[in-house]
Amino acid sequence: MLNNIEQALMSYQAKPISQKRTYAVLLPLIEVNHEWHVLYEVRSEHVPQPGDVSFPGGAVEANESLEQAAIRETTEELNLSENQIQILGEIDYIVNAQSTIHCFIGRLLIDDYQQITPNEEVAKLFSVSLKDLINHPPRYYKLATEIVPNEEFPFNKIRNGKQYRFSSRGSSIPFYDLTEDTIWGMTAQLTHRFTQIITETQNNNVE
Repeated sequence: MLNNIEQALMSYQAKPISQKRTYAVLLPLIEVNHEWHVLYEVRSEHVPQPGDVSFPGGAVEANESLEQAAIRETTEELNLSENQIQILGEIDYIVNAQSTIHCFIGRLLIDDYQQITPNEEVAKLFSVSLKDLINHPPRYYKLATEIVPNEEFPFNKIRNGKQYRFSSRGSSIPFYDLTEDTIWGMTAQLTHRFTQIITETQNNNVE
């Protein structure tokens, strides 16, 4: 039995319990009038969460690396070629109950983002200067959630039953107040973390 356990664990890759999918997105950097901007998408009516601001990205396919997925999704959504994307690195990723979202930073080697003709998943594109994103960080709003018991749950099998102190979960959700189309949620969270990382690096270099 121990041999079976060792064999089972030898090549097993640990992952979050109950996770269903892994996603990869690209935070695109573009140069606008000699200033660095972050490029954002507004999702079209043909995809889930229509009208939300997002980065190009999607589910990682079989036999595909995280970076390859981010590049593929960007080429598909923005109708770019792979040689127009220069990957600069990866930042911290988001883990929730059902998925993990990895974020890569990439420079788009294009002259004018307004000449991009995205696919049907994208309603429009807009950019925000990196300077504005650094100088005007998002505001975080707390959103509490509660556990609502149902009669099918076997409360009789746990001590204190319905009075058991289940962990209620809450979220702190960021919103940027910089644009007509609201940058919020995971897109804002990844944006904020990126600006924090580069700001921390700049401060360390000064010291």
